[in-house]
Amino acid sequence: MCTKRTSRQIMFGGCIRMVVRRFASSCSLLLLMLSLRLPSGDSFSPSAQLFVNAVHKTKQSQQLPLLFSSVPKNAEPQEQHHSDAVVIGGGPAGLLSAIMYAQKFPNHKVKLYERLRPPLSPSDDEIWENDTNVAKYYLMGLSFRGQKALSKFHAWESVAAVSTAVVGRKDWSPQADGVERIFTNRSYTTQVLPREKLVGCLHRHITSSPYLAERIELNYGKEIEPLDLGSENSNVILRATDCGQSVASNSNGQLLIPSGDETDILCDVENEPTIISTNLLIAADGSARTVANFMESLNADSQKSIWNFVRKDKPFKVTRYVDDNPRVYKTIPMQLPSDWRKDLNYSARTSGSNLNLDALPANRMGKYCAVLLFKKEDPLAIGDCDAPSLRRKLDKCMPQFSNLITDDTLQKVAKKPPSALPSFRYVGPRLHQGRVVLLGDCAHTVKPYFGLGANCALEDVSVLSDALDESPHSVTEALRLFSHKRAGESKALVQLSRQFDRPGKLGFLTFVLPLILDSVFHRLFPKIFAPSALSMLQLEGFNFRGICAKKRLDRALQIIVISSAFVSMGCITFSLIQQLIKALGLRNVMLVSSLTLAFSTMVNLLLQNKASGKNNKMDNAENVLNEGTSKKRGHLQEAV
Repeated sequence: MCTKRTSRQIMFGGCIRMVVRRFASSCSLLLLMLSLRLPSGDSFSPSAQLFVNAVHKTKQSQQLPLLFSSVPKNAEPQEQHHSDAVVIGGGPAGLLSAIMYAQKFPNHKVKLYERLRPPLSPSDDEIWENDTNVAKYYLMGLSFRGQKALSKFHAWESVAAVSTAVVGRKDWSPQADGVERIFTNRSYTTQVLPREKLVGCLHRHITSSPYLAERIELNYGKEIEPLDLGSENSNVILRATDCGQSVASNSNGQLLIPSGDETDILCDVENEPTIISTNLLIAADGSARTVANFMESLNADSQKSIWNFVRKDKPFKVTRYVDDNPRVYKTIPMQLPSDWRKDLNYSARTSGSNLNLDALPANRMGKYCAVLLFKKEDPLAIGDCDAPSLRRKLDKCMPQFSNLITDDTLQKVAKKPPSALPSFRYVGPRLHQGRVVLLGDCAHTVKPYFGLGANCALEDVSVLSDALDESPHSVTEALRLFSHKRAGESKALVQLSRQFDRPGKLGFLTFVLPLILDSVFHRLFPKIFAPSALSMLQLEGFNFRGICAKKRLDRALQIIVISSAFVSMGCITFSLIQQLIKALGLRNVMLVSSLTLAFSTMVNLLLQNKASGKNNKMDNAENVLNEGTSKKRGHLQEAV
C-alpha cells in the first residue's frame, strides 16, 4: 500500500510540475512577444533596457533567413544604417516618389535602391536613334494623369523636351482602307517616349539639382529584403545585399514589359549584407514585388491565428488572374515615309485579330517602334521562326507596313524570341502595412493596351503626397489614408482593364456589346447616358471607381429602356390584333391558328437557310468584334 501510494504521489507531483513549467513558458513567450513591439528608445530601467535590446537583436538574427532571402544563413550583417525614408525600385514611380519626399521634407534624406544599372542618358541621340535600342525599349504614352503628377513635382518640362506628341491615330481594319482620327475633344496632348528615357529624365532631374542630389541617395545594383514592416512605434527593418556586376549591368532589354512572373530573382552575394532601418518604406518594385510577396506571406500566416477575427485591418492578399487571352509580341523598328504624318498612332489587324500591329513614334524624325502582337499558339510566335513565312504574312495582311521593314530588320525580328505580356493582378484590401506602402505596378498590374499602368503609378505618387499633407504628424495614419483612397482604385483599374481583354464570345459580351450600347444611348440621350468606358478613361474628373459605378447605372437604365421598348411593342401589337379582330369579325381561335401557321412557316424557312447563312453571320459578328478589338490594341488610352 505504501509503495502504491508513493507512486501516485510521484505521478501527481510530476503532472503539477509540468503544468507549472508550461504556464511559465507561456508567460515568458507572451512577454517576449510584447517586448518585440517595444521601441528600444523608450524610458526603461537599465536592466530592462538591456533586456529589450537583447530581444531586438534576437529578433533580427532570427528573421535573417527568410523565404525570399538569397543570403546564406551564417551571413552576419556588420553594418547598420538609418534613413528617414527608403524607396525600393528605380522606375518612374520610384524616382518620382524620391523626388516627392525630398521636396516635401527638406530636412530628411531618402535612399533609393534599384537592382539594375543606372539609366541611360535621355539626351544621347546615338542611343535612342539606334534601331537596336528603338526595338529594345517599349514606348509609353503619358496622358493627363501622368502629366499632372510630373508637373506637380516640377519634373514635366524635362520629360516633355524629349517626348513626341501624338494627336490621333490611323487604323486599318481587315480588307479596308485606313481611317484617320484626330483627337479634338481632349484638354491635353498625349506624349510618347520610351520608358527607359522617362527613367533617365527623372534620374537626371535628381542628379542635376543640388537640392535633390543632397537629399536623395541613389543606390544601383542593390537588392532589398524586408525583415520587419514596422508599426506606429517601431521602424521598418530591411536588409540590403549587393547584386554584383552581372545583375547591375543587365541591359539586354529582353524583358520590355514586366511579364508578370512572380518568381523572385536572387542576387549574387559579393559583400556582407547591410541592415537598414527607416521610418517609411515606399515599395515601387513593380517587376520583383518582393515587398508585396513578403506582406502576403506574413498575412497568410496570421490568418491561421485564433485572434484573426478581432483584427482591425483585414488580411492582405494578392489577387492574381489567370490570363485567358494570352498574347506574345515582338518589336520592329521602322522609318516612316516622308508623306506619312509623324504624330499619329498607326495600327492594323487581321481577321479574327490573329495578328495585330501597333506603332508609336520613337522620336520626332519619323522613327517608329511597332509592336507585332501574336496569339500564343501562332507558329510565328517563336524564336528563330521562318523569316520568309513572316514576310509573306505581312505582305498579305499588312502590306502598308511590310514595305517599311527591311529584310535585315525582318531577319532580326524572326530570330529573337517573343516577350510575354503581364497578367492582371492587384493587392488589397489595403496598400499598406505598418510603415510600408505599395504603389505602382507593385499594387496593380495591367496589360499595357491603354497606357493605364505607368500613368496610374505616377498618379499614386501624387495621392501619397496629398495623404502625407493631410496627416503630417503620423506616418501610419497617412498610409492608412492613402490606402483608403487608392486600394479601391487599384481593384477597379484591374477589373475594368480585364473586361477589355476577354477572348471570344466573352469579350463580345464584356467589351464590344457595351461599346455599341454606350455609343447608341449616349448619342440619343447625352445628358443621361455617359460615353463608353474607354472614352471616360480620357475624361478628367472621373476616377476608376466612378467609371465602374456610372457604367453599372447605365447598364441598369439601358436594360429598363430596352425592356420597356419590347413591352410597349408587345402591347401595341396586341392592341392592333384586337382591332383587326373586331374589324374583320374573326374569332380568336381562327386568328391564333393563322398566326401559328405563319410562325411555323417562318421557322421552317429560317432552318432551311441556316446552313447557307451561318458563315455570313459569323463573318459579320467577327467584323463587329474586330472593330471593337482594334480599339484596345496599343500603348495609349484611346477614346471611342
